[in-house]
Amino acid sequence: MSADGSDNEENMTEKLWMIYGSYGYTGELIAREAKSRGLSPVLAGRNPEKLEKLARELELSFRAFSLEEEKNVLADRLKDVELVLNCAGPFSATAKPMMEGCLHSGSHYLDITGEISVFREAHARHRKAEAAGIVICSGVGFDVIPTDAVAATLKAKVSDARSLALAFEGGGRMSPGTSKTSVESLKEGGKIRENGVIRSVPLAYKIRKIRFEEEGEFRNAVTIPWGDIATAYYSTGIGDIRVFMSSSRGMIRRMKMMQRFRFLLGLGPVQRFMKARIEKRIKGPSEEERKGSRSHVWGEVKSDSGYVLQARLTTANGYEVTVHGSLGVVERLLEKRPEPGYYTPSQLMGKDFVTTLPGSSKIRLMEKSDREQGDN
Repeated sequence: MSADGSDNEENMTEKLWMIYGSYGYTGELIAREAKSRGLSPVLAGRNPEKLEKLARELELSFRAFSLEEEKNVLADRLKDVELVLNCAGPFSATAKPMMEGCLHSGSHYLDITGEISVFREAHARHRKAEAAGIVICSGVGFDVIPTDAVAATLKAKVSDARSLALAFEGGGRMSPGTSKTSVESLKEGGKIRENGVIRSVPLAYKIRKIRFEEEGEFRNAVTIPWGDIATAYYSTGIGDIRVFMSSSRGMIRRMKMMQRFRFLLGLGPVQRFMKARIEKRIKGPSEEERKGSRSHVWGEVKSDSGYVLQARLTTANGYEVTVHGSLGVVERLLEKRPEPGYYTPSQLMGKDFVTTLPGSSKIRLMEKSDREQGDN
């Protein structure tokens, strides 16, 4: 194998595809599952030593390059690649240059982001994607396949829905990459969509009690700047959207406290300090932890007439959803080339795609009969 793994590419399938950020926590999980499915992605990223180690173990080719290269050079790296799955966070830094490279090379672009700013960047490139003949679809993991499916399902049932609330309860620990992205987002505060416009709000802006399981207890949930603030709007056209995450009372108190010092959280030294602590302390959930935990998604729409419909969905651990969900999208695009342009996951794969993933239930609908506590 050569330094960039190019001698193995003759053995690749006709449609070559790439995992960028393949040696990160989630990227490696996806690469290993892809190999077990008989797929042969090109592994890619910035670090040639890490790439070569994983590529030799999985008997796959690899390419080491930075996304800071000139646009035409980056496009040349991708000229024979049908599709790129970007797993390298923070996506606020990697998505834009990789999207531009894909537009110039004619490669489909996918990523596993949950960052609102990246979804907006992707959506803004719809016309360019049409002209380039490619698909751009961000958020093909737990961020935001399950929540996007719930949003699309509720909208299909309540066509005049005027507001949408989504919530999730995730099982297990976060990976280092997800933790770093969360640290980066702190300086931006909270986000909601109101009258069709994304609005900045304080951290822990609203709290409500949500029952994630039919027979479960009500749990505290707090607003967070989740990707559906962008994607659910693109999927449903609903103008008022809030996203909640199940949170302990202690976590909610800490979020409210951080709001007071939010101006400090965006400073370079503070960001570097917090990320360095993440590098030392966070390793991501083990296979046993992933297999042993479940995630729950909840949604609610309200119509102009006052009708309320809710939905519940149970999935595997979020990282398992990301692995199987992203590869499901990859396999679909390699098999059949849809009309080019920007898509949300539910627009590209259909609102029932999530229910086909291992560990997922059907989406269960119910008219609101519970006396849930409203926002506080």
